[in-house]
Amino acid sequence: MSLATIVAASEANKNPLLPDMAEMTIGIFSFLVVLFFLGKVLLPRIEKTLAERTDLIEGGLKRADDAQAEAASTLEQYRAQLAEARHEAARLREEAREQGAQILAEMREQAQAEARRLVEAAHVQIEAERLQAVAQLRAEVGSISVELAGRVVGESLEDEARQRRIVDRFLEELEQRSAAEQVTS
Repeated sequence: MSLATIVAASEANKNPLLPDMAEMTIGIFSFLVVLFFLGKVLLPRIEKTLAERTDLIEGGLKRADDAQAEAASTLEQYRAQLAEARHEAARLREEAREQGAQILAEMREQAQAEARRLVEAAHVQIEAERLQAVAQLRAEVGSISVELAGRVVGESLEDEARQRRIVDRFLEELEQRSAAEQVTS
């Protein structure tokens, strides 16, 4: 049997679904080399890259959560400060109202005191002017009455003491009549 017959016979008995043994050995060896290369070189790099990305994503989420918690804390602090500022503003407004009312009361009291002082000064001035007018009126009435009495009596009433007594008596009688008329009215 020759080599060609063996090859032809082996080819005739060959199952098309089963690969050749040499090809199978080379294929398995090549597969193991590629598998070893992928397992030892590429798989650790891929796992490292995936771990870095996972850490990056988880770190980003953690930083986002931390930032959100910090923002919520800052918002609460801001709201507390705002409430405190509003409370302080309300307290200051109330103090200002109280001070304003106190100032108004003091100003009103000062104005009333000034008005009383002015009224009292006016009364004093009016009384002084009235007394001065009464004194002038007495002097004029006295001199006119002395002159008139002298003409009526026909004698000179030049004695000043006598003139005063006559004028005083005359004015007293006038005041008594005036007071009697006011009582009867």
